[in-house]
Amino acid sequence: MMIGLGFRREMLDWDMSAVQADFFEVAPENWIYRDLAPLHALIESGRPVHLHGVALNLGGTAALDQSFLRDLRKLINALGRPLYSDHLAASGDSHQLYDLFAVPFTAPQARRVADRICAVQDALGMRIAIENTTWYTNIGTMPEADFLGMVLERADCQLLLDLNNLSVNHKNHGGLSPSEFVQRLGMGRVSYMHVAGHEFDPRFDLFMDTHSQPVEAHTQQLATRLAERHGTPVLLEWDNDVPGIDVINEELSCLRTSMTT
Repeated sequence: MMIGLGFRREMLDWDMSAVQADFFEVAPENWIYRDLAPLHALIESGRPVHLHGVALNLGGTAALDQSFLRDLRKLINALGRPLYSDHLAASGDSHQLYDLFAVPFTAPQARRVADRICAVQDALGMRIAIENTTWYTNIGTMPEADFLGMVLERADCQLLLDLNNLSVNHKNHGGLSPSEFVQRLGMGRVSYMHVAGHEFDPRFDLFMDTHSQPVEAHTQQLATRLAERHGTPVLLEWDNDVPGIDVINEELSCLRTSMTT
């Protein structure tokens, strides 16, 4: 089974040959104008590098940034046309807000966002994947799984299934459990899965998608079941308070071991 890791700036000085990951993922916004040698080194070691963006603003209303899309297409081609994904969320219309905001779960919004995804796919000349996101408030009326399914079908795109986000949303808002959500949505369009950890913030009385903790047992178990059943790769995200290589390898080993026992 393929086990991946989000490659972060804290890892630039690591001996990546010692990292027990089969593939990696980077934010393209961090690499468009940088030396790609570290990424090419990973690819040459036989481990693909996928692109997972944060700035496409699929859920926004402003015109898509055509200059960014041209730069992104060049990067995709330079890396051998790997998988590319971004979030099903808004990230700022007038300015890049460096945060992600939920799209209302309604049929008109699903059609609108799907049309934006189609425009992106036309500009890039490839199908992309969208990630289900965490949300802390939403004014929509559709169940999230139905909204997401409608977007996927209309845009004919793939899904980057984030199991940690499903867990955070379930803890904060109730509704379908992560396993029920996946059962309702299906796995037919899933490119790969994300797992991560999160924390409770008493200031907001909410669980926050911090990517700063080990993966919870139930999330790991769900990832294992889905990976074994569908052959879907799993990637570990750890974005804040990034630990050393030993802890990262331990997390990767836990995922790999649970999938082979």
